[in-house]
Amino acid sequence: MARIAGVNIPSQKRVVIGLTYVFGIGNYTAKTILSKAGIPESKRVFDLNDQEISRIREIIDSDYKVEGDLRRTISMDIKRVTDLGCYRGLRHRKRLPVRGQRTHTNARTRKGKAIAIAGKKIATR
Repeated sequence: MARIAGVNIPSQKRVVIGLTYVFGIGNYTAKTILSKAGIPESKRVFDLNDQEISRIREIIDSDYKVEGDLRRTISMDIKRVTDLGCYRGLRHRKRLPVRGQRTHTNARTRKGKAIAIAGKKIATR
């Protein structure tokens, strides 16, 4: 099992798919990294030798921000807009969608479970 950027990469998967287990690396970035390293995409993780793994590690360390550094950067960016008190920061503070989505219906992932409101009683004469 290869260990890249502090993450164990599953050994049975193709290298392209295995690299996406690292936070901050998606399909496109994984393909770019492998083309820079000169490793075919169809190769499996257990087929990689130590030299190829070290090449992948060097490319990721030098060119990309991944795992802890990326998480820290994202959280600092959110903290910055929250402290500024700008519109985006206020939306973050209230735990509402930040990028202009509607909240009348939907937005359940961001807002949490729906709160039941008691039904209105019909007035009888």
